[in-house]
Amino acid sequence: MLERLNQALDHLEAGLDREIDMAEVARIACVSEYHFRRLFSALAGMPLPVYVRRRRMTLAGAEVLAGEVTLLDVAVRYGYGSGEAFARAFRSVHGIGPGEARRTGAVLTAQPRMSFRVVVEGSTSMRYRIVEKDSFRVVGRKATVPLVHEGVNEAASAHVESLDERAIVRMKAWVGGEPEGILSAVVHLTDSRDEGAEVDYWVGVAAHPGAAAEGLDALDVPAGTWAVFDNRGPYPSALQELWRDVFTQWFPSNPYASRPGPELLLTQPVEVGAETDSQLWIPVERDR
Repeated sequence: MLERLNQALDHLEAGLDREIDMAEVARIACVSEYHFRRLFSALAGMPLPVYVRRRRMTLAGAEVLAGEVTLLDVAVRYGYGSGEAFARAFRSVHGIGPGEARRTGAVLTAQPRMSFRVVVEGSTSMRYRIVEKDSFRVVGRKATVPLVHEGVNEAASAHVESLDERAIVRMKAWVGGEPEGILSAVVHLTDSRDEGAEVDYWVGVAAHPGAAAEGLDALDVPAGTWAVFDNRGPYPSALQELWRDVFTQWFPSNPYASRPGPELLLTQPVEVGAETDSQLWIPVERDR
C-alpha cells in the first residue's frame, strides 16, 4: 500500500507544472479518489490541495528568486491564469508577494517533497467487525463544530449540554436498530481533517427510514458496509487515538477504503480521563 501511495506522489510531483488529474493519481494508488484524499489527509496531516499548492509555490519560489523569467511566465507555468491569482497563492504560502520577494531576496517557506515510509506502529491490535446495514435515518440535533484532535471538544460538549430531557426522550423513541442508543455522528464538510476543520456534529439515534420526530433534525443514510471498532480507554483520548489509528494504520493494512457517509460513535461520556467503552462505525467499501 505504501509503495503505491509513493508511486502516486511521484506522479503528482511530475505534474506540478500542469493541471493534475487527481483521478489518475488515485488510480495509481489503487484506491478511489475520495479515499485517496481522505487517506492522504490522515497520513500527511493536511488536505491534498494544500500540499499541492505548497509544493507548487515552493518550486515557483525558487524560480522567482532566480529572476531568469518574468513573474507572469512563472505564474503561467504553475497553472495560474493571472498574475493576481498567482500572487495570492504565493503570499498564502510565503507570507510575501512574488514581486517583493524578487526585489528584496526575501526568505521563503519550503514544503519538502513528501513520501510515506514504514514506521514501528501497530503493535496494539484493533478489534473490529464488518457489518452490512440497510438504509436508516439519524434523528436528532446537529451543530457545526471544529475538529479537535486532542482533549475535550468544547463546542461539541456545549451542543450535547444544550439538549433538554424532552429532546432526548423523543430521540430514544425512534431507536430502530444497531447501533442502539444515543449516538453521535460526524459528517465531514471538506476533505480536510486538520485541527479546526468544520464538521456537522449530530447527537441522535439510528432510526428506521422515514422516521420523522417533530422538532428534531434528520439525516438519511443509504445502505452500505461499515467497519465497527470496539474500544475501551480513558475518555476522550482513547477515542481520538482510535479515530487516528483507523485511518493511518487500519485502512493501509486492510482491503477496504472509506466511502462517503457519517462516522458514528456510540459511547458513554464520563469524566475526562475515566475509562469508558465505545464503538466507532466507519463507512467502508472493498477496494481490492
